[in-house]
Amino acid sequence: MGAGHAHVLYQEGASPVHRLPPEVKIVSMVVFTLAVVATPREAFWAFGGYAMLVAVVAGLARVGPGWLLSRSLIELPFVLFAVALPFLGAGERVDVLGVSLSSDGLLGAWNIVAKGTLGVLASLLLAATTTTRDLIVGLDRLRCPQILTQIATFMLRYLDVLVGEARRMRVARVSRGDDPRFLWQLRGFAAGVGALFLRAFERGERVYLAMLSRGYAGRMPAVWQGAGAATAGQWLVAATVPALAATIAAAAVVLT
Repeated sequence: MGAGHAHVLYQEGASPVHRLPPEVKIVSMVVFTLAVVATPREAFWAFGGYAMLVAVVAGLARVGPGWLLSRSLIELPFVLFAVALPFLGAGERVDVLGVSLSSDGLLGAWNIVAKGTLGVLASLLLAATTTTRDLIVGLDRLRCPQILTQIATFMLRYLDVLVGEARRMRVARVSRGDDPRFLWQLRGFAAGVGALFLRAFERGERVYLAMLSRGYAGRMPAVWQGAGAATAGQWLVAATVPALAATIAAAAVVLT
């Protein structure tokens, strides 16, 4: 279970951010995101401060702006929803380039786009500097419920196996004349999904019995976490960004 698994967002590197233990990066990202969410939407200057913090961390991690912007397109559906708010919102109206827009809707759209973008960028920086396995190890060190970390561990370990199994089943269907592009082949596709589920269930039973025979008692062994738990100094270094974000949020609440 100690096999390393990278993911498509992880960028190999030796930057100071990469070297930080995963638990401190997880806590820092969560606290930063909470500070952003707690900031009043009218405090425009505060969001500029948050963007500067993200830019500094990205520079330290050697993660390029192009990479961040291209991956942040995942929030596009929320941006499209936000664009509609000024047109659909009620209350006081303002004219922008001859178009009547809701002032409350404009603030709501800004709130969604600004906070959503900052949250996505923070998550991308965490994913770019931390492998999937280290993320799970970090959650385990933070006393996340064992059942959740174990489910995530096994999913990570056997996801490639299931994807390969599904690919082989699809090739077998196509070689026998099945064409999944047409709706009348949906029945065959559904049968394939059911067969894949049964195979995954049976494989899981075999793996579980094999683990029991090797002394598994409901918890992952301590050696799985490995060495390198965060020191007090690393916690202090990682606390810089969330502390600054919390200070900005507190000032924005007081001044707004």
